[in-house]
Amino acid sequence: MNIAPAIVAFPCRKGLDFSAAFATFSIGVCLGKRSLERRAISASFVEEALESLRRRGLPTQGVLAAAGLPPTVVEPVSVAAYGRMWLALAETLDDEFFGLTARPMRPGGFTLLCHCLLHAANLETALRRALRFLNLVLEDPHGELIVGDGLARVELHESGPPRSAFAYRTYWIVLHGVICWLARRRLPLRLIDFRCVEPLHCAEYRLFFGAPVQFGQPCSRLAFDQSFLKLPVRRDEAALKVFLRGAPANLLVRYAHDAGLAASVRQRLRALPPANWPDVDHMARHLRMPASTLRHRLRWEGHSYRSIRDELLRGLAQQELSRGRRSVADIACDLGFAEPSAFHRAFRKWFGATPAAYRREIARSAGTRRKAGRG
Repeated sequence: MNIAPAIVAFPCRKGLDFSAAFATFSIGVCLGKRSLERRAISASFVEEALESLRRRGLPTQGVLAAAGLPPTVVEPVSVAAYGRMWLALAETLDDEFFGLTARPMRPGGFTLLCHCLLHAANLETALRRALRFLNLVLEDPHGELIVGDGLARVELHESGPPRSAFAYRTYWIVLHGVICWLARRRLPLRLIDFRCVEPLHCAEYRLFFGAPVQFGQPCSRLAFDQSFLKLPVRRDEAALKVFLRGAPANLLVRYAHDAGLAASVRQRLRALPPANWPDVDHMARHLRMPASTLRHRLRWEGHSYRSIRDELLRGLAQQELSRGRRSVADIACDLGFAEPSAFHRAFRKWFGATPAAYRREIARSAGTRRKAGRG
């Protein structure tokens, strides 16, 4: 299940800069070296990263070789290899934002950003400082915080045509990852809008963020509950030093689905067929706590029991449909849906497409990558 896989932080010659710290949260979840090797990153995300080189007419072989990857990547890669690729890419471009913005953020920029945010009183202050810093350094896009109607929305304003989906995703990952680390908890997102056109593998974006994702919007924006802005910043210099060194590499694991009580709930659900998953009261009894306590602790971690169940079902559905072997009706039955129509409705809500359309998209993307490899 390829839900927000992780990147581990690796040391580099010049000391830890943005690339290594960014790798700890840029794409997800890490629980240690063994877990990293078991996880995989979609080949499409590898290709998106390499486009930063291709746009400049630079070869990709050196970056791929540094990561221990073949010249053409058509299969998912390990998290560790993907992390090495990110570091090599940033070093090659001399830009901690990989050439995705109007101006580069030179090595050391991310470290300075973290120091600027460390002593903010609360997340709103930290977020406004982060946007001022990024606006000054990157120039374009220009981020603005808008608060109202129960939401905190960060909107990106641009002077030119839309950037790639990968560029916006990188910006959101950096910004969201930092404020989650400052608050010591994951902040669940309410929506993600992209100004660019929908990419071929748009379903992976929807799964990646765990929130409704829309493409072709008037502006790119990210939103979460306004109440989180009041959370205090709960980090100090010592914590920042450890974070920037990137060891251990799982500092942000709790913000990306695989730590705390939520991890225990997922582990118990994964051990059972979806049709046999217990309700929240039975799960609370399994965990030896009142149901109200379970709900409260999951909410503190940025989850709910239903959101965890939906997340696992999304991943299982994606996995089964990607294999392309079984009928949609059989998959729906195995996932505990009373009838295929209920599965269709849920799948459209998760991915914005029907199961059949999603399967065709996966097949088309795989065919495109194989063709590129032969070329």
